[in-house]
Amino acid sequence: MGLTSDKVLALAVLAAVGLFVGTVWLWPRLARRGPRAVAGRVGLLLATQLALFASVGLLANQAFGFYASWADLFGQEKDQGVVVDHVPAGGPLRVAETRRVPGATSAGPQRGGRIEKVDIVGRTTRIATPAYVYLPPEYFQPEYRTRTFPAAVVLTGYPGTAQALVDKLDYPRTAARLVGEGRMEPMILVMMRPTVAPPRDTECVDIPGGPQTETFFASDLPEAVSGHYRVGGNPGSWGIIGDSTGGYCALKLAMHHPRVYAAGAGLSAYYKAPIDATTGDLFHGDEELRNRADLWWYLAHMPAPDTSLLVSSSKVGESNYKDTLKFIERVKATGLTRISSIVLESGGHNFNTWRREIPGTLEWMSGRLDGR
Repeated sequence: MGLTSDKVLALAVLAAVGLFVGTVWLWPRLARRGPRAVAGRVGLLLATQLALFASVGLLANQAFGFYASWADLFGQEKDQGVVVDHVPAGGPLRVAETRRVPGATSAGPQRGGRIEKVDIVGRTTRIATPAYVYLPPEYFQPEYRTRTFPAAVVLTGYPGTAQALVDKLDYPRTAARLVGEGRMEPMILVMMRPTVAPPRDTECVDIPGGPQTETFFASDLPEAVSGHYRVGGNPGSWGIIGDSTGGYCALKLAMHHPRVYAAGAGLSAYYKAPIDATTGDLFHGDEELRNRADLWWYLAHMPAPDTSLLVSSSKVGESNYKDTLKFIERVKATGLTRISSIVLESGGHNFNTWRREIPGTLEWMSGRLDGR
């Protein structure tokens, strides 16, 4: 049974309830003095608390998608996401399975759209990673058969799961609703983790001697998707959205590669790559690489990128509020880069907050992309 299985959660809850009932039932017998009675009380209390902790942890993981598997939880994933064999004859993108859009009222893709789980292999970076691609209903309708569509890459935070973008943050369902309300144009969504070399958090950096993550997102990914789907070919066809770590990546990629990403939205983003146990040494002493990953430095020392940026925060509940206000002012001072913002009165660093920001973000993104 997998980490995100409902059966695992149910067993943990049943164990917690059973241990609680057992503690109440056996407590009179264990109220005596003596090593065995004391050990029994300690054992029951400890087991009950561990079961409660496991239940709450499993529930939180299902709600927020922190870890996808037991190996992911315990840091035992060994696959670094870099392949050495040749790209399969079918190309750098392979569709592994298809599924309905959650909440769709019609089973047919012409009315409900479709989600495809795909495997992508970077042509130049050799990075291999899965993703979910949302195709709107219009993609399958006869009157749109010759039309190309804008596309947006949607990134999770770290560690995050790509499936949470579909099932928890409701990107496909929200996009379909906004199109139905006339608030945005049909758009292809490419939903994935920024962590393309798990369990390492690469912060979308081209790591010397390691995964070339920025190049993958800036070159290999758009090339693979455009070669398989009807995505517009002009420089204004692509945008990128992310939350937390994915938000930092989205802003950085739009700033570094404005001819690829015409717009970048960072929800609850930070503005400088951290160095910690999950990232390891990202820069290996390369000062230029370190500076480029620092968006404050980039705004101060590099030519202003011709792109549109969106940032979000909350006055109460988000630690990036002051930095976000400062970032807005710094971008405005460039005179060329365009900046927009979503600032909530309150909201924590969590899915509930981002679900409140996603409709406005998708509408904003749609207004800045051209799928031709």
